[in-house]
Amino acid sequence: MEINEAMVDKLASLSKLEFNTVEKTELLTDLQNMLIFVNKLQSLNTTNVEPLLYITENKNILRADEVNSEITREQALQNASLKDEQFFKVPKVIKK
Repeated sequence: MEINEAMVDKLASLSKLEFNTVEKTELLTDLQNMLIFVNKLQSLNTTNVEPLLYITENKNILRADEVNSEITREQALQNASLKDEQFFKVPKVIKK
């Protein structure tokens, strides 16, 4: 596959982007370099290489969820400008 100006123009059109001539030249060079890199990767022998799922041996190191209440509802509503007994009141944002 060859990257040329026509392909850059087509990609720009498909992605709804506009490039000036300097940006097109830079993009063309970058895409060509990416293609060269991918071709180098394809030439590697990966016959006995296992797929890599994790970079390290650690898997899913997550802490357990802990339910704790830092403040009470009354404390949370204390400085609210609009509120009722239990909830914050906010302006309506969805119109029918």
